[in-house]
Order: sequence, then structure tokens, then C-alpha cells
Amino acid sequence: MDATQRIVLVIADRVTSADVPRLCEELTALLDAHDAAEVDCDVGALGAPGLAAVDAVARLRLTARRRGRTLRLRNPTPGLLALLELVGLHED
Repeated sequence: MDATQRIVLVIADRVTSADVPRLCEELTALLDAHDAAEVDCDVGALGAPGLAAVDAVARLRLTARRRGRTLRLRNPTPGLLALLELVGLHED
């Protein structure tokens, strides 16, 4: 894997539970097409975070880890960070 390359996945709208499988499929396709060690997930345009956003982050991280990659959030709102910390999914 090329540690200098990064994959960028942009979540550009509010996330619903129905969106989570599609986002994981998009990430899987990106991971299959690129040999990068890390994925940047830009969540800056996510809007007001909710449980669906937390579920999406958890499942996207799991998808990346299953393929030996790391998922990092880019531009998270304080609200999203607070929710992720509350459920134990904050980044160190």
C-alpha cells in the first residue's frame, strides 16, 4: 500500500439510515480501485448530525479496517464529534 496516497470520500448531504449501505459500497469501490493506506472522509457538509451519521461513521470505519485501511474524518462539526465521543467512536 502506498502510505503517501489518500482516498477521499465526501459526504455532501444529510445522512439517513437508508444511505449507509450505499456509502459503504462507495467506499468499498474506492478501496478496491486505489492502493492507499488511509481514507479521508469529508463530513463538513453533513449538516446537523444524528444517529444515522454516527452509524455511517462506524460502518465506514469498519469497512476501511476490514481492508486494512484507516478512516479519518475531515471537517467534522463539534456536534458530530460530541456524538462520536458519547458512543466511544472519537478519534485519538
